[in-house]
Amino acid sequence: MEVFLKTCGLKRVRTLLVLSLLVLKAAAECPKPEGGENIVLTDDALLKNHYEENSEVTLECGNGYETESGSGVITCIDEKWSEPDLICRKKDCGAPKPQPSMTFDMSGGTLFGALIRVICDKGYQVSGSSFKQCYASGWVGRTQCEVVTCDKPGEVTNGRNSWDSEEDPEYEAVIQYTCDPGFSLTGNATIRCTETGLYDSEPPECQGVKADDKTTTVTVTHRPTTPTQDGGKMITTVAPLKATEHQDTDDAGSLTTTTPTVPPAPQGSRDIMTAEEKTTPTAVKSTTALQGIRRLTRSRNVQKLFPFGILMITRFGLITDFCL
Repeated sequence: MEVFLKTCGLKRVRTLLVLSLLVLKAAAECPKPEGGENIVLTDDALLKNHYEENSEVTLECGNGYETESGSGVITCIDEKWSEPDLICRKKDCGAPKPQPSMTFDMSGGTLFGALIRVICDKGYQVSGSSFKQCYASGWVGRTQCEVVTCDKPGEVTNGRNSWDSEEDPEYEAVIQYTCDPGFSLTGNATIRCTETGLYDSEPPECQGVKADDKTTTVTVTHRPTTPTQDGGKMITTVAPLKATEHQDTDDAGSLTTTTPTVPPAPQGSRDIMTAEEKTTPTAVKSTTALQGIRRLTRSRNVQKLFPFGILMITRFGLITDFCL
Protein backbone atom coordinates (compact mmCIF):
# COMPACT_ATOMS: atom_id res chain seq x y z
CA MET A 1 0.00 0.00 0.00
CA GLU A 2 2.81 2.31 0.88
CA VAL A 3 4.54 1.51 -2.38
CA PHE A 4 1.43 2.32 -4.33
CA LEU A 5 1.13 5.72 -2.71
CA LYS A 6 4.73 6.53 -3.48
CA THR A 7 4.20 5.63 -7.15
CA CYS A 8 1.11 7.78 -7.48
CA GLY A 9 2.91 10.69 -5.87
CA LEU A 10 5.75 10.56 -8.32
CA LYS A 11 3.35 10.64 -11.24
CA ARG A 12 1.64 13.71 -9.87
CA VAL A 13 4.96 15.46 -9.41
CA ARG A 14 5.98 14.71 -12.95
CA THR A 15 2.71 16.04 -14.27
CA LEU A 16 3.11 19.23 -12.33
CA LEU A 17 6.63 19.70 -13.62
CA VAL A 18 5.52 19.28 -17.23
CA LEU A 19 2.69 21.75 -16.76
CA SER A 20 5.10 24.22 -15.19
CA LEU A 21 7.49 23.95 -18.10
CA LEU A 22 4.67 24.52 -20.58
CA VAL A 23 3.55 27.62 -18.73
CA LEU A 24 7.09 28.98 -18.59
CA LYS A 25 7.58 28.28 -22.28
CA ALA A 26 4.35 30.10 -23.23
CA ALA A 27 5.27 33.05 -21.09
CA ALA A 28 8.68 33.40 -22.79
CA GLU A 29 7.24 34.05 -26.34
CA CYS A 30 6.87 37.51 -27.88
CA PRO A 31 3.73 38.65 -29.64
CA LYS A 32 3.67 39.04 -33.40
CA PRO A 33 5.73 42.14 -34.24
CA GLU A 34 4.15 45.14 -35.91
CA GLY A 35 5.72 47.49 -38.41
CA GLY A 36 6.06 51.20 -37.94
CA GLU A 37 5.39 54.14 -40.23
CA ASN A 38 6.18 52.97 -43.77
CA ILE A 39 7.82 49.83 -42.23
CA VAL A 40 6.49 46.28 -42.70
CA LEU A 41 7.50 42.69 -41.81
CA THR A 42 9.34 40.62 -44.36
CA ASP A 43 7.55 37.66 -45.86
CA ASP A 44 9.59 35.21 -43.71
CA ALA A 45 8.59 36.99 -40.51
CA LEU A 46 4.93 36.92 -41.50
CA LEU A 47 5.00 33.12 -42.01
CA LYS A 48 6.02 32.35 -38.38
CA ASN A 49 3.42 31.31 -35.81
CA HIS A 50 5.56 31.61 -32.68
CA TYR A 51 8.22 34.10 -31.70
CA GLU A 52 10.32 32.55 -28.96
CA GLU A 53 12.58 34.32 -26.56
CA ASN A 54 15.72 35.66 -28.24
CA SER A 55 14.31 35.02 -31.73
CA GLU A 56 14.87 37.62 -34.45
CA VAL A 57 12.75 38.97 -37.30
CA THR A 58 13.54 41.46 -40.04
CA LEU A 59 11.59 44.56 -41.01
CA GLU A 60 11.73 46.38 -44.35
CA CYS A 61 10.52 49.62 -45.91
CA GLY A 62 7.01 49.70 -47.30
CA ASN A 63 5.96 50.12 -50.92
CA GLY A 64 7.22 53.37 -52.41
CA TYR A 65 9.89 53.81 -49.75
CA GLU A 66 13.54 52.87 -49.66
CA THR A 67 16.09 52.28 -46.89
CA GLU A 68 17.93 55.35 -45.76
CA SER A 69 19.71 53.73 -42.80
CA GLY A 70 19.47 50.78 -40.36
CA SER A 71 19.32 46.98 -40.68
CA GLY A 72 15.67 46.38 -39.82
CA VAL A 73 16.45 43.43 -37.44
CA ILE A 74 14.55 43.23 -34.10
CA THR A 75 14.94 40.67 -31.23
CA CYS A 76 12.48 39.14 -28.75
CA ILE A 77 13.82 39.92 -25.25
CA ASP A 78 11.77 39.38 -22.08
CA GLU A 79 8.68 38.97 -24.15
CA LYS A 80 9.28 42.28 -25.89
CA TRP A 81 10.72 43.27 -29.23
CA SER A 82 13.70 45.55 -29.46
CA GLU A 83 13.31 48.97 -31.07
CA PRO A 84 13.88 48.93 -34.86
CA ASP A 85 16.70 51.06 -36.21
CA LEU A 86 15.34 51.13 -39.76
CA ILE A 87 14.68 54.58 -41.29
CA CYS A 88 12.78 54.78 -44.60
CA ARG A 89 12.30 57.62 -47.04
CA LYS A 90 10.10 58.17 -50.09
CA LYS A 91 11.38 56.95 -53.40
CA ASP A 92 12.35 59.68 -55.87
CA CYS A 93 11.22 58.98 -59.45
CA GLY A 94 13.35 61.80 -60.83
CA ALA A 95 12.58 63.60 -64.06
CA PRO A 96 10.55 61.55 -66.55
CA LYS A 97 12.08 60.40 -69.80
CA PRO A 98 11.96 63.16 -72.46
CA GLN A 99 9.52 62.74 -75.32
CA PRO A 100 9.17 64.65 -78.60
CA SER A 101 7.29 67.97 -78.38
CA MET A 102 6.58 67.41 -74.65
CA THR A 103 7.50 69.18 -71.41
CA PHE A 104 6.39 68.65 -67.80
CA ASP A 105 5.17 70.82 -64.95
CA MET A 106 7.00 69.29 -61.96
CA SER A 107 6.06 71.93 -59.40
CA GLY A 108 4.58 69.15 -57.22
CA GLY A 109 7.94 67.37 -56.93
CA THR A 110 9.11 63.95 -58.11
CA LEU A 111 8.81 61.86 -54.91
CA PHE A 112 6.58 58.82 -54.48
CA GLY A 113 2.92 59.77 -54.97
CA ALA A 114 3.66 63.07 -56.73
CA LEU A 115 1.75 64.16 -59.85
CA ILE A 116 3.23 66.04 -62.78
CA ARG A 117 1.29 67.68 -65.62
CA VAL A 118 2.07 66.97 -69.28
CA ILE A 119 2.45 70.03 -71.55
CA CYS A 120 2.66 69.72 -75.34
CA ASP A 121 4.38 72.23 -77.60
CA LYS A 122 2.37 74.69 -79.69
CA GLY A 123 0.64 72.89 -82.53
CA TYR A 124 0.51 69.59 -80.62
CA GLN A 125 -2.12 68.07 -78.35
CA VAL A 126 -2.08 65.51 -75.52
CA SER A 127 -3.06 61.96 -76.44
CA GLY A 128 -3.76 59.81 -73.37
CA SER A 129 -3.42 60.92 -69.77
CA SER A 130 -2.57 64.56 -69.13
CA PHE A 131 -0.80 63.58 -65.84
CA LYS A 132 1.90 61.16 -64.73
CA GLN A 133 2.22 59.82 -61.16
CA CYS A 134 5.28 58.55 -59.32
CA TYR A 135 4.80 54.92 -58.20
CA ALA A 136 7.24 52.44 -56.68
CA SER A 137 7.99 51.21 -60.19
CA GLY A 138 8.49 54.73 -61.58
CA TRP A 139 6.32 57.16 -63.53
CA VAL A 140 2.97 55.75 -64.59
CA GLY A 141 0.74 57.24 -67.29
CA ARG A 142 0.67 56.71 -71.05
CA THR A 143 1.00 60.07 -72.76
CA GLN A 144 1.94 61.29 -76.23
CA CYS A 145 1.95 64.66 -77.96
CA GLU A 146 0.39 64.40 -81.41
CA VAL A 147 0.46 67.13 -84.04
CA VAL A 148 -2.76 69.08 -84.52
CA THR A 149 -4.53 68.50 -87.85
CA CYS A 150 -7.21 70.41 -89.72
CA ASP A 151 -9.98 69.03 -91.91
CA LYS A 152 -9.21 68.71 -95.58
CA PRO A 153 -9.75 72.06 -97.34
CA GLY A 154 -13.08 72.55 -99.04
CA GLU A 155 -13.43 72.76 -102.79
CA VAL A 156 -14.39 76.02 -104.51
CA THR A 157 -16.63 76.38 -107.53
CA ASN A 158 -14.74 77.38 -110.68
CA GLY A 159 -11.40 76.93 -108.89
CA ARG A 160 -9.10 74.49 -107.14
CA ASN A 161 -6.76 74.17 -104.13
CA SER A 162 -3.19 72.92 -103.83
CA TRP A 163 -3.83 70.08 -101.31
CA ASP A 164 -3.45 66.71 -103.05
CA SER A 165 -2.70 64.37 -100.11
CA GLU A 166 -5.05 61.79 -98.61
CA GLU A 167 -3.93 62.83 -95.12
CA ASP A 168 -5.40 65.78 -93.25
CA PRO A 169 -3.29 68.95 -93.27
CA GLU A 170 -1.11 69.32 -90.17
CA TYR A 171 -0.33 72.38 -88.09
CA GLU A 172 1.20 75.24 -90.15
CA ALA A 173 0.22 73.62 -93.47
CA VAL A 174 -0.64 76.26 -96.10
CA ILE A 175 -3.33 75.70 -98.74
CA GLN A 176 -3.32 77.84 -101.90
CA TYR A 177 -6.37 78.51 -104.08
CA THR A 178 -6.52 79.45 -107.77
CA CYS A 179 -9.46 80.24 -110.04
CA ASP A 180 -10.26 78.94 -113.50
CA PRO A 181 -9.69 81.28 -116.48
CA GLY A 182 -12.39 83.92 -116.70
CA PHE A 183 -12.96 84.01 -112.93
CA SER A 184 -11.46 86.28 -110.30
CA LEU A 185 -10.59 85.28 -106.72
CA THR A 186 -12.42 86.98 -103.85
CA GLY A 187 -10.93 86.51 -100.37
CA ASN A 188 -7.57 85.19 -99.21
CA ALA A 189 -5.65 83.21 -101.80
CA THR A 190 -4.05 81.09 -99.03
CA ILE A 191 -5.33 79.63 -95.75
CA ARG A 192 -3.20 78.16 -92.93
CA CYS A 193 -3.89 75.37 -90.42
CA THR A 194 -3.58 76.80 -86.89
CA GLU A 195 -2.90 75.19 -83.48
CA THR A 196 -6.66 75.13 -82.77
CA GLY A 197 -7.34 72.70 -85.60
CA LEU A 198 -9.10 75.42 -87.62
CA TYR A 199 -7.95 77.48 -90.60
CA ASP A 200 -7.05 81.13 -90.13
CA SER A 201 -9.69 82.19 -92.68
CA GLU A 202 -12.52 80.85 -94.79
CA PRO A 203 -11.79 79.54 -98.30
CA PRO A 204 -12.05 82.20 -101.04
CA GLU A 205 -14.60 82.32 -103.85
CA CYS A 206 -14.14 82.38 -107.61
CA GLN A 207 -16.53 84.82 -109.24
CA GLY A 208 -17.12 85.56 -112.91
CA VAL A 209 -15.77 88.79 -114.41
CA LYS A 210 -18.43 91.53 -114.74
CA ALA A 211 -18.98 93.46 -117.96
CA ASP A 212 -18.06 96.71 -116.17
CA ASP A 213 -14.62 95.27 -115.43
CA LYS A 214 -13.70 94.82 -119.11
CA THR A 215 -11.07 97.00 -120.79
CA THR A 216 -11.61 98.54 -124.20
CA THR A 217 -8.60 99.93 -126.04
CA VAL A 218 -9.24 102.37 -128.89
CA THR A 219 -6.61 102.73 -131.61
CA VAL A 220 -7.03 105.92 -133.65
CA THR A 221 -5.36 106.46 -137.04
CA HIS A 222 -4.62 110.15 -137.59
CA ARG A 223 -4.89 111.59 -141.04
CA PRO A 224 -3.71 115.20 -141.65
CA THR A 225 -6.10 117.86 -142.86
CA THR A 226 -5.87 118.97 -146.46
CA PRO A 227 -6.36 122.68 -147.18
CA THR A 228 -7.79 123.72 -150.55
CA GLN A 229 -8.72 127.03 -152.07
CA ASP A 230 -11.89 127.59 -154.03
CA GLY A 231 -11.81 131.03 -155.60
CA GLY A 232 -11.64 133.58 -152.79
CA LYS A 233 -12.64 131.06 -150.16
CA MET A 234 -10.38 128.90 -147.96
CA ILE A 235 -11.65 125.36 -147.51
CA THR A 236 -10.35 122.98 -144.85
CA THR A 237 -11.09 119.30 -145.31
CA VAL A 238 -10.63 117.13 -142.22
CA ALA A 239 -10.02 113.46 -142.89
CA PRO A 240 -12.11 111.04 -140.79
CA LEU A 241 -10.58 109.23 -137.84
CA LYS A 242 -10.51 105.49 -137.77
CA ALA A 243 -11.04 103.92 -134.36
CA THR A 244 -10.56 100.27 -133.62
CA GLU A 245 -11.96 98.89 -130.39
CA HIS A 246 -10.77 95.69 -128.81
CA GLN A 247 -10.58 94.15 -125.33
CA ASP A 248 -7.50 93.05 -123.42
CA THR A 249 -7.67 90.21 -120.97
CA ASP A 250 -4.87 89.64 -118.48
CA ASP A 251 -3.56 86.25 -117.38
CA ALA A 252 -5.75 86.19 -114.31
CA GLY A 253 -8.85 86.37 -116.48
CA SER A 254 -9.77 89.96 -115.53
CA LEU A 255 -10.56 92.48 -118.25
CA THR A 256 -9.49 96.14 -118.24
CA THR A 257 -11.50 98.74 -120.19
CA THR A 258 -10.32 102.07 -121.53
CA THR A 259 -12.64 104.03 -123.85
CA PRO A 260 -11.62 107.61 -124.65
CA THR A 261 -14.29 109.88 -126.07
CA VAL A 262 -13.33 111.61 -129.31
CA PRO A 263 -15.89 113.57 -131.29
CA PRO A 264 -15.59 112.26 -134.85
CA ALA A 265 -15.57 114.64 -137.83
CA PRO A 266 -17.93 113.85 -140.70
CA GLN A 267 -16.09 112.52 -143.70
CA GLY A 268 -15.46 115.22 -146.32
CA SER A 269 -16.80 118.02 -144.12
CA ARG A 270 -15.80 121.53 -145.10
CA ASP A 271 -15.49 124.78 -143.25
CA ILE A 272 -16.07 127.50 -145.89
CA MET A 273 -15.66 131.09 -144.80
CA THR A 274 -16.00 134.17 -147.06
CA ALA A 275 -15.26 137.84 -146.58
CA GLU A 276 -18.95 138.59 -146.36
CA GLU A 277 -19.20 136.37 -143.30
CA LYS A 278 -16.97 138.68 -141.25
CA THR A 279 -19.95 140.78 -140.14
CA THR A 280 -22.51 137.96 -139.96
CA PRO A 281 -23.48 135.81 -137.00
CA THR A 282 -21.80 132.94 -138.81
CA ALA A 283 -18.43 134.43 -137.93
CA VAL A 284 -19.37 134.24 -134.27
CA LYS A 285 -20.29 130.59 -134.70
CA SER A 286 -16.97 129.89 -136.46
CA THR A 287 -15.03 131.63 -133.70
CA THR A 288 -16.89 129.60 -131.11
CA ALA A 289 -16.12 126.43 -133.01
CA LEU A 290 -12.45 127.42 -133.23
CA GLN A 291 -12.32 127.93 -129.46
CA GLY A 292 -13.90 124.50 -128.99
CA ILE A 293 -11.23 122.98 -131.20
CA ARG A 294 -8.52 124.68 -129.18
CA ARG A 295 -9.99 123.32 -125.96
CA LEU A 296 -10.21 119.92 -127.57
CA THR A 297 -6.53 120.00 -128.56
CA ARG A 298 -5.57 120.75 -124.98
CA SER A 299 -7.46 117.68 -123.78
CA ARG A 300 -5.21 114.90 -122.52
CA ASN A 301 -7.21 112.23 -124.36
CA VAL A 302 -6.90 114.06 -127.70
CA GLN A 303 -3.20 114.63 -127.07
CA LYS A 304 -2.78 110.91 -126.88
CA LEU A 305 -4.75 110.44 -130.10
CA PHE A 306 -2.97 113.17 -132.12
CA PRO A 307 0.72 113.10 -131.22
CA PHE A 308 1.74 115.07 -134.30
CA GLY A 309 -0.59 118.01 -133.78
CA ILE A 310 -3.54 119.40 -135.73
CA LEU A 311 -3.05 121.75 -138.67
CA MET A 312 -5.89 124.20 -139.00
CA ILE A 313 -6.36 126.81 -141.71
CA THR A 314 -8.36 129.83 -140.72
CA ARG A 315 -10.82 131.58 -142.93
CA PHE A 316 -8.30 134.34 -143.54
CA GLY A 317 -5.82 131.96 -145.06
CA LEU A 318 -3.55 131.96 -142.01
CA ILE A 319 -1.96 128.70 -140.85
CA THR A 320 -2.17 127.92 -137.16
CA ASP A 321 -0.30 124.92 -135.73
CA PHE A 322 -1.77 123.64 -132.47
CA CYS A 323 1.05 121.56 -131.11
CA LEU A 324 0.05 118.94 -128.60
